[in-house]
Amino acid sequence: MSENTPTLYEWLGGIDALRRLTSRFYEHVKRDTLLAPVFAHMGGDHPAHVAAFLAEVLGGPTTYSEQYGGHPHMIQQHLNRHLAQEQRRRWVALLLETADELDMPDDPEFRSALVGYLEWGSRLAVINSQPGAQADQDAPMPKWGWGEVKGPYRG
Repeated sequence: MSENTPTLYEWLGGIDALRRLTSRFYEHVKRDTLLAPVFAHMGGDHPAHVAAFLAEVLGGPTTYSEQYGGHPHMIQQHLNRHLAQEQRRRWVALLLETADELDMPDDPEFRSALVGYLEWGSRLAVINSQPGAQADQDAPMPKWGWGEVKGPYRG
């Protein structure tokens, strides 16, 4: 990629677009019979935290790491949640439906990169939600780009 190629974060419209996405998405989650129980105790600031996390992963500011502790903190949020593949699949599908609803970029290159991250990240969440999983306190923050992942990332 050239130096002039925007990050995924820039391409989708930055933090404002991500906040709109996560706010609307979690409104839908509250009404979803499969996902609502998982997020029943979600605080009002949860959508903003997820927006900040996605922003950093997609090439935006490092706000999530600076304020909350980066990838280890996100992993800790999933420990002992006992998430199932059915819930994971619904989470990904509903997020993508919400992106469509909000007319987020739908070009194949962007959507491929977004789906790639959502599949990877949601599968990691399921793995880390199972009994015995532990958060690696040295886990680096994933950096997702246009078809490539930078760095060694495993659960």
